[in-house]
Amino acid sequence: MPRPIQATIHPEALHHNLARARQAAPDARVWAIVKANAYGHGIEHVFEGLRAADGFALLDFEEARRVRALGWRGPILLLEGVFELRDLELCSRLDLWHTVHCNEQIDMLATHKTHAPHRVFLKMNSGMNRLGFTPQRYRAAWTRLNALPQVDEISLMTHFSDADGTRGIAEQMAVFAQVTRDLPGERSLSNSAATLRHPLTSTQASNHPDSFASSDWVRPGVAIYGSSPDFPEHSAQDWDLQPGMTLSSKIIATQELEAGDSVGYGSLFVADKPMRIGVVACGYADGYPRVCPTGTPILVSGTRTRVVGRVSMDMITVDLSAVSAAGIQAGFGSEVTLWGRAANGTMLGIDEVAHSAGTVGYELMCALAARVPVVVAES
Repeated sequence: MPRPIQATIHPEALHHNLARARQAAPDARVWAIVKANAYGHGIEHVFEGLRAADGFALLDFEEARRVRALGWRGPILLLEGVFELRDLELCSRLDLWHTVHCNEQIDMLATHKTHAPHRVFLKMNSGMNRLGFTPQRYRAAWTRLNALPQVDEISLMTHFSDADGTRGIAEQMAVFAQVTRDLPGERSLSNSAATLRHPLTSTQASNHPDSFASSDWVRPGVAIYGSSPDFPEHSAQDWDLQPGMTLSSKIIATQELEAGDSVGYGSLFVADKPMRIGVVACGYADGYPRVCPTGTPILVSGTRTRVVGRVSMDMITVDLSAVSAAGIQAGFGSEVTLWGRAANGTMLGIDEVAHSAGTVGYELMCALAARVPVVVAES
């Protein structure tokens, strides 16, 4: 039989999380962000769960082809736009909308020969300092684009750097609102954190024109996969989000330790009393972070316990004391949930595991190794 590790994708959870984004932004249409192969979940695996979205946003043409091949005929947005002139022909062929964030992309549009003008999203660098035109140059870029016969509708776009923290979005919102006040076009503003923490509505925009702009499109990413964008301030449960992925495996061996016995490479964990440990078929070659220390939460037979010792390439060792205390006799073949939902319904948020590793849930999702089989849960 195959090694027992597998990732399970939950379409109903994805559908639920997408609905939560709509609930938080009732006046807006919703892009489902499926870049990085749908945050490691697999575009083909998440499509049914996310097809209620108003559009799909991603980075590269191969992913766009895959979405079209699944039968999607609605909007697809290239979040980084095109990288060379011939990409514009692919945009026409696949009917893609694309971001414009630099003069070079406008230059390409100006020389592009097309029968159908392009729908573009003009990006402002309102403080993130990655992509986009500065506020001082934004209107000039809009004027150049608006004069091109190759361009149809121009939407306005920015990205928040601190939507998940105390600084918030007010400063960037004020800059964006001031510069774009009289410019036509739909707005696309909010990522997961801004959508949940700082909902922008048309009412706010009309009552506070200097501080707010309505968001015609929101761009939830990690939230639709069931991860909190501002953990640990809020958990996924706080936002009513459900895990889109469960990474599970089984115990493949047990060991009985005496006080003073160590576990794993480097002998980083030393038992201070007799204890029983389980060996789990999962390691950093599967995408589980090697840096997860002793104490990282994990579920065995749906009971919360901890990782002990150093994570190996193919194995993790776990403390079975709490499982035994719960009256469960865990051993060879027992279910282990690395993150997600256990068979008994107990949930372990991916954010908790990521926090123990000193990173974020995004990275764990995207790091799922190709050798891990992926299945889609039945509805």
